[in-house]
Amino acid sequence: MNKRPGFAVIGMGYMGRRHAQIISAMDETQLVAVADTDPSLQPELTKTFGVPFYASAGELLEAHPEAEVICIATPNGSHAALALQALDAGRHVVIEKPMALTKADCEQVIHRSLQVGRHVFCVMQNRYSPPARWLKQLMDENRLGRIFLVQINCFWNRDDRYYRPGRRSPKDWKGTRLQDGGPLFTQFSHFVDMMFWLFGDIEHIRGRFENFAHRHSTEFADDTGLVTFRFRRGGMGCFSYSTAVWDRNLESSITIIGEKGSLRVGGQYMERVEYCHIRDYVMPELPPANPPNDYGDYKGSAANHQYVFRNVVETLRGQSTMTTNALEGMKVVEIIERIYRQLSVGVAVSAATE
Repeated sequence: MNKRPGFAVIGMGYMGRRHAQIISAMDETQLVAVADTDPSLQPELTKTFGVPFYASAGELLEAHPEAEVICIATPNGSHAALALQALDAGRHVVIEKPMALTKADCEQVIHRSLQVGRHVFCVMQNRYSPPARWLKQLMDENRLGRIFLVQINCFWNRDDRYYRPGRRSPKDWKGTRLQDGGPLFTQFSHFVDMMFWLFGDIEHIRGRFENFAHRHSTEFADDTGLVTFRFRRGGMGCFSYSTAVWDRNLESSITIIGEKGSLRVGGQYMERVEYCHIRDYVMPELPPANPPNDYGDYKGSAANHQYVFRNVVETLRGQSTMTTNALEGMKVVEIIERIYRQLSVGVAVSAATE
């Protein structure tokens, strides 16, 4: 397979447009169609991308067999159903994070992909940032020895500017249980993925959760959480998160304390090394990280999607393996589900004591 594979994007909000822009700009890929359930977007999108627009996934799949890869960038709760539809049509699938909102839905997608012999790629673009790759190398080489403690902080701003419906989110899915799922799914699944990628699975989960600033704008019981656990490979961990930070993002950081050294990677989305002291180790100079995705009123994680799509092409050509496969995508969803189970337990206990 030497020709450029055809890509189509379903869901043309901010992230879907980001997919389409990058696919159109890359030499290795070609954008052949886009779809969105809002037909009013057709004139603008057709002019911007120069490809056919469809009001449903079914219409796109039927009209474009040359779209070998379907990118799903719709609200979280629809990811699994659309992935199944694309797989049934014989297409490979790229799913924006999170892969789904339940492990059961992820299992369905994986089972179908095996039945039809197609790949499912999960978008976890933060793995491509220079500090992330460096951290992975350190862990693979066991430079820190036994891991004692890992502290992850994710403190972001998502205020009413984010949750109000806008031109690109006319159905106001953000903040809903069935389509959004909560901040760990929508804002911080990248960092749950980073934790799993570096240190493996967790157990003995305990959590405290509050909704300080979003009771009027979301259906969630949390905008802030303090989660503690143990890693199955050994060591303790704490994941602290909040979307209640005023006005703009504060930080996304990871601090690791190990047997042979300590380090901290910080910034708004873990893009810079702030401390490194490891026995018999000289830290290399890392290339600069890409800027965050800029959505106007707020910012997201690093703009690394081009590496994701290049990995898709190389995998289809047999030149590489998936950066984030469906099993890993499912594992992130499962971990978040287990964390949120603690929230349900806390709500039940609180109600019983009232």
